[in-house]
Formats: sequence, structure tokens, C-alpha cells
Amino acid sequence: MTTPLQVGLIGYGLAGSVFHAPLIQHTPGLVLHSIVSSQRDRLLRSFTDVRICATPQQLFEDPALDAVVIATPNRDHAPLAIAALQAGKHVLVDKPFTLDVAEAEAVVQAAQAAERVVSVFQNRRFDADFLTLRRLLDAGVLGEVAECHSHFDRYRPQVRDRWRESDAPGAGLWMDLGPHLLDQMLQLFGWPEAISADLAAQRGDARSDDYFHAVLHYPRHRAIVHAGSLVAASGPRFRVHGSLGSYLKDGRDVQEAQLRDGVAPGAPGWGLDPLHGQHVVVDAEDRLQRSSVDNVPGDYRRLYAAFRNAMQGVGAPTVSAVEALQVMRLLEAGAASAHSGRRIELDAPPA
Repeated sequence: MTTPLQVGLIGYGLAGSVFHAPLIQHTPGLVLHSIVSSQRDRLLRSFTDVRICATPQQLFEDPALDAVVIATPNRDHAPLAIAALQAGKHVLVDKPFTLDVAEAEAVVQAAQAAERVVSVFQNRRFDADFLTLRRLLDAGVLGEVAECHSHFDRYRPQVRDRWRESDAPGAGLWMDLGPHLLDQMLQLFGWPEAISADLAAQRGDARSDDYFHAVLHYPRHRAIVHAGSLVAASGPRFRVHGSLGSYLKDGRDVQEAQLRDGVAPGAPGWGLDPLHGQHVVVDAEDRLQRSSVDNVPGDYRRLYAAFRNAMQGVGAPTVSAVEALQVMRLLEAGAASAHSGRRIELDAPPA
């Protein structure tokens, strides 16, 4: 039997407590060994078999640790990742990978020098609706795609006192949800020719962008990613139109809600989205015909399982270094487009 890999987690805010700790604990072959957090008393009440550390350095110096997961504010991602890699640890970074392309390249170079795995937590590659859409496109059900609309809207009229909504480096909705939506489009359609984006702060006391609308330009189709914070009546999560019909999907993947409710990953009903999508076609008499589309089950543990396998030298992590750099290039280009008010042409993707 393979010895379980020991994982240290830096950060126990929303990402660390809701996503990473439960997923690590419920992925076979991984053990949550240590957590770095200032919430020592709270964690000691919650964990009896996890080491609680005050500083990241304690993880880096621990020979028992195989990997470090970084779930801190975005500005700390690159320096912590580089330090962990230099200490000989494999690294998984919560999205976004880093603040910019230059930092991302430095992290990748550190991983190559250390001969360690580095990857990004793009868990929404394993959303049920995204997996279902990918299956439909791979099967050619929609024909040649003309438009893909991906919305992730929320109704949060009050600006909360947290770093994600501050004016700190890496804050704002573009750096929060943008990495997920851009990564999904790259997985479906590959590298675009250009990007045009609009970022805005719509709430009166917003300190960073809380709205974005970006268009990825491909030779024959467009992929639109959109998120707002003042959308009480949200529309479909996905609307995809092609030469053979359309796919419409309301609602969002259930796994985040399940994690927030304390449902253990892998429990009965885990990742099963009960709200099915619709496949819409036009018949020979120009009438709309609708049929239900069963959802592929989602499972965020698949990302951690791939990370485990990569650390053991079997296969690759879900997100390669090249893919991590591609998302950072799109984030940076989108911000430049919003700032300049123009379309940004994109060079060939990182190789």
C-alpha cells in the first residue's frame, strides 16, 4: 500500500476552511497534516490530529510534509509558493495563481528548478454543468458553436469587510471569478485571438471591481464571460448556441453549497445537480423542441486526486504550468483592455 502523502495548508479563511481542508481530508491517499492560521484556539477545538502552526516557515522546515496548499490572500501566493518549492515541497495554489504573469513565471521556474509539482486549484473544471457542457461539445451535439455565454452572477448589495472586496493587490471580482470562467473557456475552446473586457465598481462603496464582462474572440465564434454583484434575478449559468441547437443551464453547481453546509465530499448525493439543462433545437417546421439533458456528476476531489498522482509520479496535475500561465495572461490582458477601452490582440499562448 502506498504511504499517504502529508499535506500542509496555509490559510484557514473561506477557501481553506470550506474547500481545501474538507477536500484534502476526503481524498484517499492524502492526509491533512498541518494548518497555518492565526485562529489557533478555534482550530484546536475542531482538529485533534492536525498540527496547528503560527507561520508558513514551520511547514517549510517540516521534513514530514510532502506538499503545501496555499489558500491565503492573493498577494501572498507567489512568495509563499516559491518558498515552499525551494524547501522541496510540492505546491497547489488557490486561484488566481499569482497577481500577474511575471510572478507566475517566477513560480513555474522555481518548480522546475526544484523538480516539484506546482498547480492551481481550478476546481470548477469539475462542476457538473461544465462537465455536461463539455460532454455535449465533444459529442458534437450542438454542431459548430457560434456563442458561449457563461454567467456567474450574485446579489450582494453590501460590500463586505474582507480582503477580496478591498483595494488590496489582487482584490476584486475579476481576480476572484475571472480565473474560473476564463479557465473553463480555455478548456472548451483553446487560446483566443483577442480579448475585450469591461470592469466596473457598481456598488456605491465598492473599493474594487465588482462587475466584469469579457469577450474572448475566436475566428468563428465568441465566448462571453460575465459576473455581477447586483443581480437579484440571475439568468442561465450557461447559454451555448451552435449550428445544431442550443444548451441552456440554470443554477450553479451544488458542491460549494454542500461544502458550506458541512456535507462531506463523497457523501450520498455529492456533486449531483438536480437541475437539468435543456437541449433546444428547431424542427423542420421551425418549431422549438426542448429535451432535458442529464448532468454529469461533479466532484472537486478529482483535482486533488490528480495532484496526489502527479506527486507520486503518475500522470499530470489537473492544471499544468502552461495552463496556469495562460489564465494569468488572459487576466492581465483583460485588465489592460478594460483600462484602455480597446480590444487586446493576443500572441501565441505560452508553450
